[in-house]
Amino acid sequence: MMVNEARALAELLPATVVGAHRGNPDFRVGGRVLATLWTEEERLVLRLNPEDQARFCDAEPDLFMPLDGAWGRRGWTNLDLMVCDEEILRAALLAAWRTTAPPDLVTAYEGRLA
Repeated sequence: MMVNEARALAELLPATVVGAHRGNPDFRVGGRVLATLWTEEERLVLRLNPEDQARFCDAEPDLFMPLDGAWGRRGWTNLDLMVCDEEILRAALLAAWRTTAPPDLVTAYEGRLA
């Protein structure tokens, strides 16, 4: 179970603040949502760019799945936290942060985030 870990790791990302979406915590950078934590379902919905979405879904099809319809085509991707390990969770959150954060913020932290 990675719900608590997902929340803690998301809160560590630079300039990320916690908000709420439909009663669930979400994580925002630059005023835009990078991820929403669906605690009851033990899943994280991430905003990924098309390349990262394809890479994660191809590499770990049991963990990652695009949302249905237009949301999925725009990069929104489910991550099943019940069977996810911390390394994959970290990589996915960082990819979502890089996709969502303002470019100058990404540049300021490039090389310091792994």
